[in-house]
Amino acid sequence: MGRTAVTLSGWELDNPVIPASGTFGYGKEFAEAYDINCLGTFSFKGTTLKPRFGNPTPRIAECGAGLINSVGLQNPGVDHVLAVELPELAGFFHKKVIANVGGFSVEEYAEACRRLDGAEQVGILEVNISCPNVDHGGMSFGVSPEAAAQVTRAVKAVTTKPVYIKLSPNVTDIVPIARACQEAGADGLSLINTLMGMRIDPRTRRPVIANRMGGYSGAGIFPVAVRMVYQVYEAVSIPIIGMGGVQTAEEVIEMMLAGAAAVQVGTANLIDPWACKGIIEELPRAMDRYGIESLQKITGGAHHG
Repeated sequence: MGRTAVTLSGWELDNPVIPASGTFGYGKEFAEAYDINCLGTFSFKGTTLKPRFGNPTPRIAECGAGLINSVGLQNPGVDHVLAVELPELAGFFHKKVIANVGGFSVEEYAEACRRLDGAEQVGILEVNISCPNVDHGGMSFGVSPEAAAQVTRAVKAVTTKPVYIKLSPNVTDIVPIARACQEAGADGLSLINTLMGMRIDPRTRRPVIANRMGGYSGAGIFPVAVRMVYQVYEAVSIPIIGMGGVQTAEEVIEMMLAGAAAVQVGTANLIDPWACKGIIEELPRAMDRYGIESLQKITGGAHHG
């Protein structure tokens, strides 16, 4: 393995840098800017069983240290992804990808994952449990250990690929939910998803976003993400993909020291399309500055010095 190589559930990545779902589409726009094969891999746009138009506009509100979005899982549906997006992706990206999956019932999650499980290009299924559970009044699956475990078990029952559950930070304590997912058979965890936020326009005295509230992401949430990755690492024994406000190679290292085996980069891609490429190029120099010979060996380093 090279100095920057890491592994996720037996899958070796050239480096730990992974564009996060919702910030990289299905890769084609970024592939026009640079050769995205330099990435460890990427997590493609959140995909649901059926196509979704998404939430009404405006969907984006800028903040001083990030942005708020309420896109609403707009996507063409899993069948279109399998028939069109993945075959197109094979023409310019020669590694496996992470398939990010959303759903509004346990059955939807399971069926979408079952279909994606048969795709050779998919290396990991990343299950976003921040979606509202329509069967239980719209409460997110990710705020309840029992609901998170239910989704995990249902997906694991119909799939063979590694399943990583993407956790919501909008909870009092993320640790019991992480443990519940592990006990239900999750192969790994991704955290954190966006924090709930809101902006109000003083001129109109109305919320900026049509849906009133949305997911806050960007540099402002990085310390929260590091803290939650650190906590979850101490509570589980499965790999963690850390994310939340990462913008630099040094922050990748910091997230890995907290406990991440790999790191997703989200909002930075929307600010600078070359953000991940720049982080990957800077990683060896950052490793030299801190005397790091192998990234694979630093995961959880903050827990034992």
